[in-house]
Order: sequence, then C-alpha cells, then structure tokens
Amino acid sequence: MSPLFRTSRLVAAAGVALAMFATSQAYAQASGCGDLQAHLGKRKAIADKLTVSAGKQMDAKIACQGFTQLVANGTEILKWANANKDWCQIPESFIASITADHSKATQIRGRACNVAAKQTEMEKQAKSGGGGGQQGLLGGNGLSGSMQVPQGAL
Repeated sequence: MSPLFRTSRLVAAAGVALAMFATSQAYAQASGCGDLQAHLGKRKAIADKLTVSAGKQMDAKIACQGFTQLVANGTEILKWANANKDWCQIPESFIASITADHSKATQIRGRACNVAAKQTEMEKQAKSGGGGGQQGLLGGNGLSGSMQVPQGAL
C-alpha cells in the first residue's frame, strides 16, 4: 500500500470520526440534554417564590409546601443528572453542588413541616375546646371567659 493512499485513508477515517463526533454532540443536544435547563428553571421559580415569602412573615405550612416542591425538584435534577452525566457532559462539581443544596433543602423542609404539623395540631386543639380538659384563665373552657356562677346564697 502506498504511503499516499494510507495517509488519505487516515485523513478520511479522521474526517468520518470527526463527523460522527459532531453528529453525536448535536444529537446529544437534541436528545434531551436541554432538559436540565427546564429543571433548573423550575427550581429557580420555586426558590424565587420562597424568597418572596421569606421577605414577610412566612407561614410554616407555606414553607413546608415550598420546600417540599424544592426537594422534589432536586430529586428530579439529581436523578436526571446522574443518568445523563456522561452523555451530556455534566461536570461532577455541578452534581456535587446540587447534592449539597438538595441536602440543605431536605433539612429545612423537615423542620418547616414539623412546625407546620405542630401548628395544625395546636389549631385543632384550640377549635375543640382548649385541649385535654385543661381549664382556661378564668376557670372555664379556654379563654372565652365562660365560667359557671355558683348557685345559691352569696
């Protein structure tokens, strides 16, 4: 085989490999690597909503709902990123950052949902008459001031 033929064959093979690489990159972009942007967009919208709520006195129930959405979104992102990290060339540092953020959001969600559950329990007790047969300030039920007046001569 002549050196010129080998060189042209090598150039042709390199050209085919380059074309396949470029096609695979374009295919990777077209085959769902952009889905990460959609997930991150949802995450930003949830975080923005939580930030606006944090500016005023945030209700524990709203915080619980917001952080539950944030944790669900983080779970989706991590699942997607780990499944597609090689194909979409996602850096390990990005996955580590999302994992740390997800862990913090999970902890905050746990605290917010615990407070929301206690708040709901306290509201339920208040509606049912003060909770557990305890007497209110005036000796009657709750703070309503209801108190039985003694019968008979005073």
